[in-house]
Amino acid sequence: MDTGDQRKGEYAPRSDSENPLLGKFDKPLPCFGCGIGWFSFLLGFVCPLLWYYATILYFGNYYHKDPRERAGLAASAIAALVFTIAAVITVAVIVL
Repeated sequence: MDTGDQRKGEYAPRSDSENPLLGKFDKPLPCFGCGIGWFSFLLGFVCPLLWYYATILYFGNYYHKDPRERAGLAASAIAALVFTIAAVITVAVIVL
């Protein structure tokens, strides 16, 4: 069962010469493993400015560094849009 270049009890390397992206995303995401986008989305309900921060990261193509961030950043951008529309309607109703 020995493959020749591996000795018994040693781990195989995760990188591959044919597929260089294989080991690229082995490290956990920042912010307790959920990523900046989802972290901003969840904390945005307490402080909505975090949604706008994540929106700037989304439109700044931050997710090109790690594609796993894309969904959370997009969710935060949508939440920022909904919050902005709700705030504008609320202010319009109060003022008018």
